[in-house]
Order: sequence, then structure tokens, then C-alpha cells
Amino acid sequence: MEITHKVDGYERQLSDILQLVRDVLRRRRLTFGLVAAGVLALAVALMMLMTPQYESVARIRIDPSQNPLANKQQSDQTTLSPEAIETEVSAMSSLDVARTVVRELNLANDSEFAKGLDEGPDAARMGAEERETLVAQAVLKKLSVGREKLTYIIAMRFRSRDPVKSAKIVNSFADNYLKAKTGMSVGTASRQTQWYEQRLAELGNEMRTAEAALADYRARTGLVATDSRSSGTVVDQQIPALSGSLANAESNAAAAQAAYSSAREQISRGGIDSVSEVRNSPVIADLRSQRAQILRSMGEVQARYGDKHPESIRVRDQLASIDEQIRDEAARVVNSLAADAVSAQARAASLRNSLSQLEGARAQNTRNEAMAQSLERDAVAKRAAYDKMSEMALTSAQASQNSLSQAVIVERAQPPMQPSAPNKPLILALGLVAALVAGGGTIAVQEMLVTGMQTVEEVETALGIPVLAAVPKVAKSANPADILIERPTSLFAESLRIARASILGVRESRPPQVIALTSALPSEGKTTTSLAFARTLALNGAKTLLLECDVRRAALRHMVGDPAIGAGLVEVLHDEAPLDAAIQPSGIDNLDQLLVRSPFFSSENLFGDGKMEELLRRLRSRYESIVLDLPPLVGLADGRFLATMADAAVLAIRWNATPSSAAASALGWMRSDGANPIGAIYTMVDSSAEAIGGLYYSKKYSAYYQGE
Repeated sequence: MEITHKVDGYERQLSDILQLVRDVLRRRRLTFGLVAAGVLALAVALMMLMTPQYESVARIRIDPSQNPLANKQQSDQTTLSPEAIETEVSAMSSLDVARTVVRELNLANDSEFAKGLDEGPDAARMGAEERETLVAQAVLKKLSVGREKLTYIIAMRFRSRDPVKSAKIVNSFADNYLKAKTGMSVGTASRQTQWYEQRLAELGNEMRTAEAALADYRARTGLVATDSRSSGTVVDQQIPALSGSLANAESNAAAAQAAYSSAREQISRGGIDSVSEVRNSPVIADLRSQRAQILRSMGEVQARYGDKHPESIRVRDQLASIDEQIRDEAARVVNSLAADAVSAQARAASLRNSLSQLEGARAQNTRNEAMAQSLERDAVAKRAAYDKMSEMALTSAQASQNSLSQAVIVERAQPPMQPSAPNKPLILALGLVAALVAGGGTIAVQEMLVTGMQTVEEVETALGIPVLAAVPKVAKSANPADILIERPTSLFAESLRIARASILGVRESRPPQVIALTSALPSEGKTTTSLAFARTLALNGAKTLLLECDVRRAALRHMVGDPAIGAGLVEVLHDEAPLDAAIQPSGIDNLDQLLVRSPFFSSENLFGDGKMEELLRRLRSRYESIVLDLPPLVGLADGRFLATMADAAVLAIRWNATPSSAAASALGWMRSDGANPIGAIYTMVDSSAEAIGGLYYSKKYSAYYQGE
């Protein structure tokens, strides 16, 4: 359910925005139309003034094969880089080719390209070559050369007022480019071939001399090449192996000496039996096993025969023999450790001596190797130079033997039948877009420059009072107050009934009796609204008096169609006429009016001496509702006095015109004076504006109102 409400809210916001745009366009359609029409007319005029241009196209294919004598497989694998193709494009549009075209087609005196060259003080001193160059530059401005997508096709395009001339010029550019390319390639290659051959012979001699010197030096010093990347001597090959053997010998000597030292230390602490090598000896382990068996036999014999029995003596002799063998074997193990230590030390010393001798020999070989490397680098450099020069000589020889061009014209230009410029549909489309943008921008700027309020939210936010009603604008030829009588169900009449309901209330409570309508500034529809509101009260059965208090304008007599001269409000307040003589019927049931006879200008305090309060007191007893048409509050003091005498004061705000600052000042004065401002009424509102409900709901309510 929540998602559904959000979707509906978004749709409503979008509809409001669209309606707001339509509202602005409708209100400012004249401005929008004039600006758009002007811009579109300017675009059409510019299009009509443009000279038709005809574009001819010639296409040239660049051969991607770099080697004219290459076989088919190599040719299929050869490609041109983008840089190479762009180089050819630049060559096609070069100034030299353009000058050749100018000479060939005799364009030096063509009015299309030589315009202005015969005018001015320098025309007489201009030489033929300078003139040709200037015309060639003018021709190049109308030439465009470019690659077609990712192909080897280059399109040359030329624009001119004459279609035949356009085709001739672009074809001449293509032909002269091919001639220049072929002649330059063959001539240059032929001249280069001879120089390459001479240089190649010199480099060959230098390369052979360097390689011979390198081989001779290696032979004299005993240096041999071990692989393709390094060289050395037999000594260099022996030293790594000897170094490894020395490291192993020293490691073994250290291990043997450590074992012997450990054995001696163990003997000094606990006897020879405590030596680990002795304990781990398999011979000693076997002898001890025999000794254990003899001990078991000796125990049985002594127990059976006694110590002096020959058998007991024989067993003891066996035990002594086994013990002697164990001691001899232990001594042999320890002596073996000592011999191993001495032998390992001797081997390490021998290897160390040999390595020292080889190191001395290698020092000399190192000096020889440095010289050999220098000779080798020289030989390699000379061979690389020889190989490069050989490759370049081959390429030059092939080019000199081949006179075929690497470019060919695949499509010659034909005179075009239709002009390519101006593009009228595109210009009209762009002009239309520019016209719409200019018109929209103009009315957008106008809307941004508007300082008046337009929505209910603006009034409530800026002034802090509610909008009681929004009175729509009517045609200038119609009297708004008469619409109430002629079309009582129109939107205008309904807005006044809404104002009545908002001011008097819809419940049976005590409504305000004296209602003052005022405005911040003149010409905001305040007087018209006062007359229409008074008639609305009367048409709804309330005995009503319309009291005109805007004495400096006195506009109500002309609105009600009663220009007759008689007593008015000013005469009553001056005691120059009785009240009953000044009050006149309006011609509408239940509505009387007390108007101002003519504009009254005076510095006296007409409403501030108590007479106006007394007049209103007398009128309260005779009428249910009294509508006061007050003067504007900004710039005039009368309205401020009168607003405090009313039960309720209503501020008229002209839609899209009254500045919020002026309305806020007027409202602040009423509050500071002690008046009772109960709300505001929008006047002269566009019928489709948001303030009158015109954005989202106007179509839904269109059937409720009588057409105006």
C-alpha cells in the first residue's frame, strides 16, 4: 500500500510539472511565438543567402605492401601503421601538389580562388609565383582529405560553386599526387643504391678486421668461449669446482675436529665409556652383549661350584678377556676420530693451496678478458652496422628496380548533380531547435525575473496567513462584478462564494460584520473584488452595504454604472449630507452602496476624528454585512486607520505581480496597528495556475463551472 501511494505521488508531481510548463507556455505564448518565429526566420534567411556548393570525391587506395618484390604470403601479412597513412594524407594536401594543380588547370586567374588579389596597393607588385602560392592556399581551404574508416582507401573531397570545376580539381589532385609519389620514390632509391654499395664494402672490411683481431687475441691468451653470451679460460672453469671441494673439505675437517674434541672432553669427565662414538660402536655393543652372557654364566657357575672351581676360573678369564677387548676397541674408536680430524685438516690445506694458485692465475686472465671483451664489442658493433646497411641496401635496390606506384586511383570524381551545401533540412532542423530553445529561454528568464507570488504555499510561507480564495482573471472587455449575475455558476462566481465561506465560516457562529478589503499596492483588483464580494453576500440573502473608503480614486461609481452626481461618503463625514441621502440602492436585492462622489484630495484626517467609528456603529444596526473598500496600505495612511475599525481585514494580492516584500510590509502594519488580518485573496489568477487548482485537478472540475 505504501508503494502504491509513492507511485501515485510521483505521477502527481510529474503531472504538476508538465502542467506548470503548459501554464507558463500558455501565459507567455505570444513572447515564445515571436522569439521562436524570429530565430527561425533568421535561420531561413541565412540559408537562402548561402551560395550552393558542389562536392566531388575521388578515392585512392594505398598499397599496404612495403616491399614491392615480397612474395604473396609476406604481402598478406604486411600492414600500414596509422602514422604512415596520415603521412600520405598530408602529402596529398601539400602546398607543392596544390601549386601543380593551379598551374595545370590555370586557376591563377579564377575569380573563385583569386578574389581580392587584384585589389589593393600590393596587387601591381605581386609576382606570378607569389600569386600562384596564394591561389594554391585558397584551393587547399576547400580540399579535405581523410581515411575512410579502417580501410586503406583515402577520400579526397573538393567543394566549388561549379560542379564540373569541382570534379576536375579533385581529379587533378589525385593524378599529381601519384606522379609526385612515383617520381620521388624511384629517383631517391636509385641515388641511394650506389651510396649503399660503397658504404657496405667499407663496413665489410672493418667487420672482418675486428673479428680477426678478436680471434687472434683469444688464441694467444688461452681464452675460450663457454657459451654464446660469455667467454673465459680453463682456470675460470676449474675455480668454481675447486671452491666447492674446498668448502666441503673445510666443513668435513671442522666436523672431524669437533667430534675428536668432544670425545676427549667426554673422556676427561667420565671415562672412555662415556664417549658417544664408543657407545654407538656396533663392535663394542656386541662385546658388551657377550660380557652380559658371561656374567650370567659366572653367577650360575659360582653358585654351583664355588669361586675356586676350575669352571669358575675359566669364566672369570673369559670376562677379563672381553673387558680387555672392549677397552682396546674403545681406544681404537678414539684414535680413529683423531686420525679423521688430522686427515680432514690436511685435505683442506691442500685444496686451499691449490685454490690460491688458481686465483693468482685468474687475476692475469681477468685483465686479458677485459681486453677481449673490448675487441668483441667492437666486432659486434661493426657486424650490426654491416647487417643494417645490408638490409637498407637490399630495400633500396628493390625500389630502384620497381617503378610501380604503391597507390592507385580506385574511383575518379564525377560532377555532382545536387549541391552538397547548404544542407537545408539540417539547417531548418537546427533553426527550429534554436528557435524553440531561444523562445523557451526567453520565457524562462521572464519567469525568473517575476517577483510576484504564484502559489498558496508562497503566501503562507512568506506572510503566515491562509489564502481564503483565488479569484480568476476575466477578459478585459467584461465587467468582473457583472459575471456574478450573468453566469452565477462560473469559476469567477464560485471563487467569490469560496471567499464568503472562508471569511464568514460555514458553521452557525458569529461571523465578522464589518469586512475590510485592502491591498499593498494600487491596481491589484482590490476594488473589483470588494464589489464582487459584496454582491456575493447580497445574492446569498445577507443585507449588505458596500462602503467605498478609497476616496482618492472614487472608482466604484464607474464600475456600477452610476456616474450621477450626489452626496457620498465624504459629504456624510463632513456633515454636509444626511446618511440616508448618501446611501443608494445598487439595483441588486439586499445590496446598498455608499460611494464617493468624486476623487477627494485633502491633508485632513478624514477617518481619524471619531466620525467614521460613529458611522460604522450606526450602519451595524442596519446591515448584516458591511464591506469596506480600503485604499492601498503602502504609501497611504487612510487604510491603516480604517483596517482597525473592521471586524476582519482581508489582503488582496495580485497573482504573479505583488512582491512578497510589499505584502509583508502591509500585513505587518495591520498587525502592529491592532487590525485583524484573517487571510489573503489572490486576484486576477490565471485559470490554469496552481493557486486556483489548475495543475492536477482543473480537468476534473471543468464540468462544474459555466463557461466564461
